Amino acid sequence: MEAQTVAALLITIALCYGPSLWRTIIHNRKLRSIPTIGPSGSLTSYIGALRFLFHAQEMLQEGYNKFRGSLFKIPTLTSWIVIVSGDKLIDELRRAPDDTLSSTEAFRELFSTDLTLGPEFCDDPFQIEITRGPLTRNIGAKFADVQDEVIAAFDDFIPIQGGEWTEVTVFNTVMDIVCRANNRMLVGLPLCRDPDWMNLTKRFTMDVIMSAAVLNIFPAGLKPFVAPLLRRVPRALKRGVEHLEPLIEERLEQKALYGKDWSEMPNDMVSWALDVTMDRPRNTNAFVRIILGTIFGASHTTTMSFTSVLYELATRPEYIQPLRDEVEAVMKEEGWSQGSVRRLWKVDSFIKECLRVSTVNIVIMGRKVLKDFTFSDGTTVPAGCTVMVPFDCVHTDADNYIDAKTFDGFRFEKMRRRNDSEHLKHQFVTLSVDYVLFGNGRHACPGRFFVANEMKTMLSHVLLNYDIKMADGGGRPKNWRFGIHGGPNTTAKMLFRKRAKSGV
Repeated sequence: MEAQTVAALLITIALCYGPSLWRTIIHNRKLRSIPTIGPSGSLTSYIGALRFLFHAQEMLQEGYNKFRGSLFKIPTLTSWIVIVSGDKLIDELRRAPDDTLSSTEAFRELFSTDLTLGPEFCDDPFQIEITRGPLTRNIGAKFADVQDEVIAAFDDFIPIQGGEWTEVTVFNTVMDIVCRANNRMLVGLPLCRDPDWMNLTKRFTMDVIMSAAVLNIFPAGLKPFVAPLLRRVPRALKRGVEHLEPLIEERLEQKALYGKDWSEMPNDMVSWALDVTMDRPRNTNAFVRIILGTIFGASHTTTMSFTSVLYELATRPEYIQPLRDEVEAVMKEEGWSQGSVRRLWKVDSFIKECLRVSTVNIVIMGRKVLKDFTFSDGTTVPAGCTVMVPFDCVHTDADNYIDAKTFDGFRFEKMRRRNDSEHLKHQFVTLSVDYVLFGNGRHACPGRFFVANEMKTMLSHVLLNYDIKMADGGGRPKNWRFGIHGGPNTTAKMLFRKRAKSGV
């Protein structure tokens, strides 16, 4: 590219995005003191921002190698991201007060929720209360329902004839199955199998992500003018009201008639939401936003994660029989239940290791800096920045894991058996500074217990009932990455066929 073209491109970008970065560079010496990956000038930093769009992982690893145990910054088109590394500083990030480092404000900014889901979604996030409380408490009570839906959904979306191989696009099929299972847990039958509701909840996940991605291209001052042009999320919310409003009104009438101790009240998210919001203002639109938002959070992350697990399993066939043996032994002894699924240590370990090396996320534990915050190494991060933890760099750090870049599907199972008193420390849902898939601290993913139970149930079902392989006979499909976003390949295909010997 000629020098004149590069200059013209940089000037154009600066005119659109310059004010935020210019103010940060010129007026904030605290930020200037944090080392930069790439050019750090007020104009040349845009070169680094463009590079970050396509080479985010390489830039993060470069910074991690140079500055592990401290902080460094990377430019984006609209701001700076400050990366925190090393166990000590990650723990300080975890323990920082919410009025200084805010996970809610980081989420609000990343997904532009004020403009997509409405400000109430973050201002009164009662979906978190529901997830931590009644949803998690009911994993066991609703286990049979979710397992039933997993079986039915696999049969519906992978329609196998006889002993023939059936080709499926993995990501799309997993999303179909995950949405059905999640909806069975959250809204139950018959709504979880309603074709329009299923289409709505699947599309809603992608609509929110795509709307946020478009809005994040623009500086903050332009986003409110762009948002009204993005109509998919508002249309989805309207469709959600059409489905849920009659159900909510009926539930309110029944509660008024039978009282709060109504013994036959359906055990689903509508009831949980009514109970949680009993002493606060509430309306149908808020319930719809919360229910669809919860399905969005659960379906998006679980779909990406389970797709990655299937890619690893299909390209590492040596793990299939040991995993099958464990599932068959446990289910023969105990049958299917939440308790028996907890005993699947090899399955738990395999999923955890798949997601340790998968780079489903590029960064994690985002926090918006609301007040200047000084870490113990003396580095001050100024208000207005976003701080994050690098996902892959932590998970492949030789100080954290033996042979950190080598896949070992039973790594964590062996660690659990090595020290019986610490076996809980190495299970999939456990939080630590060296395994940050679910974040850490009080803002860690509140739905991780349900997600882990669902994924182990789905993987066990696959192991017992199918033979699988990649359709092209090749290795694991490469993940996609764009800036801080990433995920598993969405177009790769796999082959499924029924096992000759039926499962448990």
